[in-house]
Amino acid sequence: MTTYSKIVGTGSYLPAKRVTNNELAAQLAAQGVETSDEWIVTRSGISARHYAQPAELSSDLALAASQRALEAAGMQPNDIDLIILATSTPDHLGGFPSTACVLQRKLGITNGSPAMDVQAVCSGFVYAMSVADSFIKSGAHKNVLVIGAEVFSRILDFKDRTTCVLFGDGAGAIVMSASSEPGVLATKLHADGSHGHILCVPGNVDNGAVAGSAYLYMDGPAVFKLAVSVLDKVAREALEAAKVDASEIDWLIPHQANIRIMQGTAKKLGLPLEKMVVTVNEHGNTSAASIPLALDQAVRDGRVKAGHTVMMEGVGGGFTWGAVLVRM
Repeated sequence: MTTYSKIVGTGSYLPAKRVTNNELAAQLAAQGVETSDEWIVTRSGISARHYAQPAELSSDLALAASQRALEAAGMQPNDIDLIILATSTPDHLGGFPSTACVLQRKLGITNGSPAMDVQAVCSGFVYAMSVADSFIKSGAHKNVLVIGAEVFSRILDFKDRTTCVLFGDGAGAIVMSASSEPGVLATKLHADGSHGHILCVPGNVDNGAVAGSAYLYMDGPAVFKLAVSVLDKVAREALEAAKVDASEIDWLIPHQANIRIMQGTAKKLGLPLEKMVVTVNEHGNTSAASIPLALDQAVRDGRVKAGHTVMMEGVGGGFTWGAVLVRM
């Protein structure tokens, strides 16, 4: 009998602190940085974002999202036999212990199952889903907790209005389980390190101190041009692999980075905008958390239903990109 992987529960979490464009503009003005709600919305579609409190870590956001996903799946923490957590903002400098291991402890999982972080920036959740799918189909694991969690507010330069207005914090999670019914229909992943310089945090640690910049840097026009191109191509690769036509997609859930990139992707696939889940207006760009946040919102408000075909795709620093086609 063929074993498939299927999404059996979703969950998400946003920090309590919601910051509107007008509130952010007022804060930036006090530092001599000029922006406005109109400037931000016109360029990105973002109206608000959430910021973690100083004591909130990626693992804390991941914990809340994971608990909701486990509840939706009807599972207890020790039912999970693998954790894969996508993040670019890990709890610890150097990335260890991994945020996945920290989450395992906070969930109270004591079965000795493996836990690991995946670093592919905004494509991280798609990468993590692909890894989970492979583990489940191989028979190595049965119930995998997959999370995207970020506190990007910690790496933003609030003197750079071209980047600081775009990002927010949050977490989303899913439980993927072995199934006799098709769930994940196809996954496609790519990377091209030659474009790493257009979206990065260029600093590093040297003798216990930061050498270079610890802030996010982005060449917006270059990222925009590359993203629109690769997202269309990778979506079509996943459709071809699954032998599914674009017209059969019930919902498109792209990485929530910029409404213009998202609309351009839907247009190239021939999909009406009504079939695209949009949360970037309220969440901003939450990197690896954006796709699972949007998925959970659409599941809980009743748009995404059992049997629906959903295309999820992301593009991020590295440069990385990928797509996952699933049947819910």
